[in-house]
Amino acid sequence: MVPVIALVGRPNVGKSTLFNRLTKSRDALVANFPGLTRDRKYGEASHGSRRYIVIDTGGINGDEEGIDGPMAQQSMQAIDEADAVLLMLDSRAGLMPADEGLIKHLRSCSKPVFFVANKVDGVDAEVAKAEFYKTGAEHIYPLTATQGKGVRALMDDVLAKFPQEAEDKQASLATGKKIAIVGRPNVGKSTLVNRMLGEDRVVVYDQPGTTRDSVYINYEREGEDYTLIDTAGIRKRKHISEAVEKFSIVKTLKAIDDAHVVILVMDGRESIVDQDLHLLGQVVDSGRAVVVAINKWDGLTADQKNHIKSELDRRLQFIDFAEIHFISALHGTGVGHLYESVEKAYESATRQLQTRMLTTILEGAVHGHSPPMINGRRIKLRYAHPGGQNPPIIVIHGNQTEKVPGSYTRYLEKVFRRELKMMGTPIKIEYKTSENPFEGKKNVLTKRQVEHKQRLKKFTEKKSSKKKK
Repeated sequence: MVPVIALVGRPNVGKSTLFNRLTKSRDALVANFPGLTRDRKYGEASHGSRRYIVIDTGGINGDEEGIDGPMAQQSMQAIDEADAVLLMLDSRAGLMPADEGLIKHLRSCSKPVFFVANKVDGVDAEVAKAEFYKTGAEHIYPLTATQGKGVRALMDDVLAKFPQEAEDKQASLATGKKIAIVGRPNVGKSTLVNRMLGEDRVVVYDQPGTTRDSVYINYEREGEDYTLIDTAGIRKRKHISEAVEKFSIVKTLKAIDDAHVVILVMDGRESIVDQDLHLLGQVVDSGRAVVVAINKWDGLTADQKNHIKSELDRRLQFIDFAEIHFISALHGTGVGHLYESVEKAYESATRQLQTRMLTTILEGAVHGHSPPMINGRRIKLRYAHPGGQNPPIIVIHGNQTEKVPGSYTRYLEKVFRRELKMMGTPIKIEYKTSENPFEGKKNVLTKRQVEHKQRLKKFTEKKSSKKKK
């Protein structure tokens, strides 16, 4: 199997920076801000011909209170899952009491532990790592994660602990149907993720903004592979002040584009707010299949439930193709039925369409309701063919297609969705205007044709002059 390596240490010692260096990505948020990482984050990395999986974790101080407690528990679970542990130490701050407590815990684990002295740039490496030898470590690895200095030597020794095997194709991350869980802060996204997984995989705390990064989680359900993406909540722009939150929103929007199906979670206790509609519009504009989940449903009265249903009918008319579920992520009510809608939406979004079928549907739609007249000329739509998947793109060819009104495009979308029986996914229609292949091309005459044209011209002039006389 591919080795799994966990990065652990105090907050702000450079774990996420090293994670990005190893995975050659920017998947983990990095800032001069302690406690930024809160959940376990997995990434796929390679070193030469060797492949491995690296886990980024939150910082451990040893005196965790409030949300820091669940964060530390996530780090401990990462240690249990890993085959090897990289203990990140700050060479500038030296050995701290929190480091000693974590070292004591790691000594009880039957796993190889590598002591890494980070941030040695600008100082003598031997001097920087000297203080850490009193921990009893046989070897200290000096490196600078921001520049990559010392990383190669470290990974050479780490991977030497594991026998080299053929690459396991199944170890690749994000191989299943990707489902992104999005919504406003504190609507129950992480609780829903844990409920769908059947374990406490991500941090859940009664505080808005608990999740700050997009966490990709692979799992299997009834023989099907899935990748669940827990995302940070998105608030209105005027409420965003921290730079970290702005980066979290960028990661959430990226996760939406990366997903096959998006589950938009709304808080049933707060009914439907404008920010929910803005998020829903963002998902639809990105072309992703969508399922709407109204959370915290079992704690509402009958009047509240009726009010929410009437609001849904009134305000969600623009996504009448999306299925709506009323769930309780905390107690699991209705969560299992989400998969039924996810499967329908995924199948619709990735279905292989045929040109003949699309053209037949287009002809029926035009026959039932013809396009409007433009300057006395009828818009002609001739044939259609598939242009892409997720979302399904239908390309229609014809004349004056640039003048097709939006209302007629929406009519065609509904006809295609009805005839193709598509649920949960938007359909994008693109138009192509048939062009005259000879437009702008000048016909080049032969010498004989030029002479014939000149004789004809002289004959015409001579004939016209006789008539004048």
